[in-house]
Amino acid sequence: MPRQKKTPLNNYVLVIFDSCRYDSFIRARPKVMRQLGKVEKRWSYASWTAPSHYNLLMGLLPHQSPKNVFASEYYKKDFFRFNERLGAENIEFKSLVPKLYFPHFLHDKLGYRTHAMVSLPVLNPKTIINQGFDTFRLMDNHNDMRAMLKEMKFPEDRPSFYILNVGETHYPYALPNEPPEKWPRISGVHGVFKHLDDHVVGGRLKRARTQFFDDKKMNDLRHRQINAVKYLDQVIEELFDLIPKNTYVTITADHGELFGEDGFFGHGPVQHDKVFEVPFVEGKLR
Repeated sequence: MPRQKKTPLNNYVLVIFDSCRYDSFIRARPKVMRQLGKVEKRWSYASWTAPSHYNLLMGLLPHQSPKNVFASEYYKKDFFRFNERLGAENIEFKSLVPKLYFPHFLHDKLGYRTHAMVSLPVLNPKTIINQGFDTFRLMDNHNDMRAMLKEMKFPEDRPSFYILNVGETHYPYALPNEPPEKWPRISGVHGVFKHLDDHVVGGRLKRARTQFFDDKKMNDLRHRQINAVKYLDQVIEELFDLIPKNTYVTITADHGELFGEDGFFGHGPVQHDKVFEVPFVEGKLR
């Protein structure tokens, strides 16, 4: 078990911009988030939300895809960074054994209060990722990070961990003040979680008759994601005003997105660099 320092452990906030690809983040030119440090290009371990968040909650943050390094050596180095993030000592991969789940480790071994607020229904509280949390909430709206901030508290008696799954950067890349009737609608994508079985009739799968979007519409969608990052930079400023002094923040994404490149749109069953490239920035403000 890691030995704690005499100084208090850090609060830790992990912010996940769902579906936000690296170059969308860079083109948004966020000023507030850059206060944490240098923005890196990293790679997600998975191509869609659910498995990627499971990796994140194992403590496996997006990786640097290093060359000439054994995976075990990279993991060892990567887990060691949690000593800085948490203000602890001697954290390494074996610290998570046997559950191999970061919220359990934080809660049971280090005494953290652990909280999750998620925007996407595939991460709802009935799923397997809801383990080791004091609170776990699926937000009322999928695109309102600011509502999450209203729920965040940092009592001084114990450190707090929050993971925030942020939906503004996920299709349809809608901001909270945008009326739903103005959201883009893509057949087979919009509301896919609710309507996944709609094309099964009489035990047979109907072929969807959809026309792929043209370049202009794909470019419009990409700009919607960029604008979502610009908006979120303002919300992150409110987060920075909220968090106490001893708080470490990591901002990244669970995976990227395709906007027509090489004939692909979206993410999931897609093997493409832009699905795995994600932004990564972290640090302490004060």
